[in-house]
Amino acid sequence: MQHVLVTGAGGYIGSVLVPKLLDRGYRVTAIDRFYFGLDKLVPHSNLTMLQEDCRHLTEEHFSTVDVVIDLVAISNDPSGEMFKEVTYEINHSARVRAATLAKKMGVRQYILPSSCSIYGFQDREVIVDEVANTNPLTVYAKANEKAEQDVLPLADNYFSVTVLRQATVYGPSPRMRFDLAVNGMAFGAWEKGVIPLMRDGSQWRPMVHVEDTTDVMCLLLETDPELINGEIFNVGSNRNNYQLGELAQEIATALPIEVKVDWYGEPDHRSYRVDFGKIEERLGWKAKYTAADGALQIYKALENGTLEKTEQTITLNWYKQLVKWERIVKQVDKYGGILEIEKAGSFASMQ
Repeated sequence: MQHVLVTGAGGYIGSVLVPKLLDRGYRVTAIDRFYFGLDKLVPHSNLTMLQEDCRHLTEEHFSTVDVVIDLVAISNDPSGEMFKEVTYEINHSARVRAATLAKKMGVRQYILPSSCSIYGFQDREVIVDEVANTNPLTVYAKANEKAEQDVLPLADNYFSVTVLRQATVYGPSPRMRFDLAVNGMAFGAWEKGVIPLMRDGSQWRPMVHVEDTTDVMCLLLETDPELINGEIFNVGSNRNNYQLGELAQEIATALPIEVKVDWYGEPDHRSYRVDFGKIEERLGWKAKYTAADGALQIYKALENGTLEKTEQTITLNWYKQLVKWERIVKQVDKYGGILEIEKAGSFASMQ
């Protein structure tokens, strides 16, 4: 039974990936701070959940591991801009350290899920592939690129390293996010019959379903290392390259209600159209889902109550809440508690 260590295992992608690995017979160690709760992963006999910060991993964490899937990240641009230093620590430094420790401890395979956001802004007529010039515009994208640059040179005949540049992910997950483009559009349509869309809608974005990108991660565990070692793969499909205005219309058409588009904000000039031919040709993999499929899944889940929008589902809002609560708790904590305090402290306070 192979042992897979997944960082960021309680996140949006990790909480979809881990059950797939368990279903395929892998033993999994799921490492996360679990900022969004310990309930996102279902207990399993082959699952070890370890509440730890990725910046503090040691050699011991990798001692019996065969594969590392390093999902941990401060996710999305707004969070990266607010927590710049932390984003570089986690998305770059901690992942390079994890890869280095993994190699030292004899782990045979390391997978870095990165992001197509490192392409940043490209000419509207250009379709970028894995060897195209990158142009990261945000802290999140820059940290991802630095991680790629530092882990790929670790690859050798005994340590396989693969980078996955994921398109913008969508679809339902146990750790749901409504701050992603397709998911947010689906929620707006369900709640008010309106899809909020930043002007002017002509910008290109590639999309990929969370089920598709996690399928790729599973596929890499079964692939000949000669095909993937030291390689970068764009993860998505040409069918899922969308201009955002076109994307909104496709989602509106797919849903069983009348939906209109509500434009807001200044034009977003980030635009990149991505070529996914390499992963299809070399690995024989094709995406199963379109954005319309994912939006309809989310709409139905909202309708039947299996999904709901909470503060946790907007990543930056939740991080802000955690910071606020931490400050409050530190201010009022006394004698090892707040209302219920340790007996020794309580006795001392009575003297």
